[in-house]
Amino acid sequence: MELSLLKSKLHEAVVTKAEPKAAGGVVIDADLMGRVRLLPYERILVNNLSNGERFESWAVPGPAGSGAVCLTGAAAALGKVGDHLTILAFALVREDESASRRPLMLMLDGQNRPADGLLDP
Repeated sequence: MELSLLKSKLHEAVVTKAEPKAAGGVVIDADLMGRVRLLPYERILVNNLSNGERFESWAVPGPAGSGAVCLTGAAAALGKVGDHLTILAFALVREDESASRRPLMLMLDGQNRPADGLLDP
């Protein structure tokens, strides 16, 4: 049996831009993606902590070091600049491997910089 377990989490990401006419996805600073091993175009679940919206999208790498978190396409209707998000990615893991798996979780500050190191789940 395979289980869907949390793989990557960016906590308290702040929306820096919303572009409803863009192609879609959530543009995320490539450095932040790398810190939690979030892959380009990987499926993500986004929880908007500011308004309660939840939606699926895909991660699009943005300029490294920019702090970018940009909602594009339809996702731009579900949040606005300044909203706080939790961005999650999951992985299918065999049940016998699940006990040794730990997600990479990063808490961000108000400028989308790592607040501390990786969080311990």
